[in-house]
Amino acid sequence: MSTLVMCLIICALTIAGFIWGRWSMATVSMCSFILFILTGCVDANTALGNFGNTNGIMLMSMFVVAAGFRRTQFVNMVANSVNQMAKGNIIKVMAAYILVTVVLSQFIQSPVVVFGIMSPMMAATCTNMNISPSKVMYPLGVAAIATCSAFPVGSGATVFAELNTYLESVGYVTYQVGLTDPMKARLPLVIVCVIYCIFFAMKFTPDKPLVEIGEAKTGGRQQATLKPFQERCGYIIFIAVTVCLILQPQISKLVAPVLGFGIATWQICFIGAILTVITGVLTPKEATDAMPVWMYLLLVGSLTMGNALQATGAGKVIGDALANTVGGLGNQYLIGLVFFLVPFILTQFMQNRTVMQVFIPIAALACQSMNANPVGVIILVQAACLSAFMTPMATPAVPQYMAAGGYNLASTLKQSIIPCILFCFVSVFWTMTIFPM
Repeated sequence: MSTLVMCLIICALTIAGFIWGRWSMATVSMCSFILFILTGCVDANTALGNFGNTNGIMLMSMFVVAAGFRRTQFVNMVANSVNQMAKGNIIKVMAAYILVTVVLSQFIQSPVVVFGIMSPMMAATCTNMNISPSKVMYPLGVAAIATCSAFPVGSGATVFAELNTYLESVGYVTYQVGLTDPMKARLPLVIVCVIYCIFFAMKFTPDKPLVEIGEAKTGGRQQATLKPFQERCGYIIFIAVTVCLILQPQISKLVAPVLGFGIATWQICFIGAILTVITGVLTPKEATDAMPVWMYLLLVGSLTMGNALQATGAGKVIGDALANTVGGLGNQYLIGLVFFLVPFILTQFMQNRTVMQVFIPIAALACQSMNANPVGVIILVQAACLSAFMTPMATPAVPQYMAAGGYNLASTLKQSIIPCILFCFVSVFWTMTIFPM
């Protein structure tokens, strides 16, 4: 049996294990982790390297920083202010949080960080309004994921250049992506996402957690009020980390001549986590308790699955078959649908960057063979890869919002059906209309 077939079988068994729910997702994830190694689907050193993945370090660090922020009275003041302005109206509360999330997502190219910034205040607001976090964490997470880098500001300003690089890599430079083209294509998706997350998503979220929420470890005990110094440190660290993350490219360029290297996003989060403990905002035990180990193990297993799919060439096989198929469809909307759906599905199991590296060149080559304009198609591939929010393998932000909202996989999949259909239809119809082939 080839490693490709073995890889696909293990992937199928892993997904079945997640859905079955007999064992925890972390247990299933670690079972697939070792199976991928034993069957030769992925190199052992590559798989073990995932334990030190910067996304995992950033994710755990943000949990510590956010837990420190939650200990302060400042977060309660913010929650009270939001509640007073909204006059207890949950729709107005959601509108405030979702819109701020969308804005942050344009400057911080990491849904993990954006959600980590917004979720403590959202959780405090839920407590203040006596609402279960399960009602609101899913739409907050989806907004952070699906709207990331949609506008040509911050990290989104480089998207057009990246897409043009893909076109140059395959030698198809007849067409070029403009600075505002990705925004023009993704704007309706952003609008639909905002409307859905504010007005409709809560109709399909569970009324109470289906699994234990991270903060439940305290058993409902009231934590001691911080001393004035730690109180100030708690919100200063959180605000400083947020500002540094927004300005990370500028800060990195500023310190590079002095240090000889820049400052990465994960390093900012990690420094914030260390300062949270050093200043006494959290004790070492509280910081450790704030980091959900199950989520970290799930992330490691998910990254290993992506490694295996890449190493065995599964993505390339699917991409080549796709390129051979689309030429005979004869309808640009059907072609656009295929190039959105297939990467969207694959990104639920592989890292979005990997899927883009495989499918954008394939989409460009397919358009070149038809002497067609590839701009709309390659933007669709990118939009599909950046909109993956159905499974914990899609992006670390998914297990993050699952932990914050107390969702299991079945609940997450159920909540994702309607937004997935909406985002797909809107993206394909609009993009292929304004960027015809």
